[in-house]
Amino acid sequence: MHSRVRSRRDKLTMNRLVIMAPESPVFFPSPLVFSPTSVKTPSSSPRSTPQKLTMVACPSRKAKETTPCPGSDTVLKRKRPPMLDLKLPPVVASWCSTTVKTPEKADEVVEVEEDGLYSVYCKRGRRGPTEDRYVAAVPDERVRKKAFFGVFDGHGGSKAAEFAAKNIGSNIEAAMEAARSGESVYSVERAIREGYIKTDEDFLKEGSRGGACCVTALISEGELAVSNAGDCRAVISRGGVAEALTTDHNPGQADELKRIEALGGYVDCCNGVWRIQGTLAVSRGIGDRYLKEWVIAEPETKTLRIKPEFEFLILASDGLWDKVTNQEAVDVVRPYCVDVENPKTLSACQKLVELSGKRGSLDDISLIIIQLQKFVP
Repeated sequence: MHSRVRSRRDKLTMNRLVIMAPESPVFFPSPLVFSPTSVKTPSSSPRSTPQKLTMVACPSRKAKETTPCPGSDTVLKRKRPPMLDLKLPPVVASWCSTTVKTPEKADEVVEVEEDGLYSVYCKRGRRGPTEDRYVAAVPDERVRKKAFFGVFDGHGGSKAAEFAAKNIGSNIEAAMEAARSGESVYSVERAIREGYIKTDEDFLKEGSRGGACCVTALISEGELAVSNAGDCRAVISRGGVAEALTTDHNPGQADELKRIEALGGYVDCCNGVWRIQGTLAVSRGIGDRYLKEWVIAEPETKTLRIKPEFEFLILASDGLWDKVTNQEAVDVVRPYCVDVENPKTLSACQKLVELSGKRGSLDDISLIIIQLQKFVP
């Protein structure tokens, strides 16, 4: 009896030793065997094929001409500022005495005509709340020795355009006063540059998102200084011949592309439009803090003496210039400016906006027509 029990115990002990021994595959339970589905090793089975890795950085400009980068959508959603429905009116620089009539609703058209000197026309686009702003100021209409005008095309909301319209004229004026009182050589171009950069720095300090393209015209003692940062444009009529006084700052420009790439950025073509880091389609402007390393606020300025053959100046956002050429704009406006003493520039503004709309413009359109003959010294 005892020997039979002892024999059974010995057998159980031996069985336990065999199961626990790692060298014995005979008793290794089948569920613990590693299969191709549990370990992702290359094989012909579709279940074992490893997932393809998605590159975040966009390819080079040569390698990819028209296809957007795989990671650009993620960057776009995270970094592009949201649309803001602020319903803020156009404004005038603080140092100006002119009062501009403003709309009560963001979707209304703004129309301003001032004693034959200039006309303003702003129309909301079809993409959302208007993001354009403007400034128009003639401190002393009787003397007409000084004036300041500007169009500001906002993107990612209207905060940057609003801020620029309120402050850029005052900052330029302050830079001029500092230059006059100092020992440095007075330069209008330098004062304008400092005014643009100061406006940009102050806006970035507020921590607001969005940006704005700018085009401004400063008239002082018969001198005309036109500046821009972005794709807003200034076109002058010389005896009926259109001449662009500014250059659109787009990432596809050779000099802008070279500058951006030298700073470590890249330019990619998304749906036929060149964009910095696959997001922004302009390379200069106020704001755009998330792209500030490449989107500079430094303007390009052209200064010239107002001559009798200078008829009028058009400042406008790209909502107009994307659909209307420089010469077409001059041809539309000129018949309304034949009578220098009683020009119909507001009607000319309306015709230009109608033409752009008929050709499919969906963007906000803001423009100012300035009668340069009124400022001839």
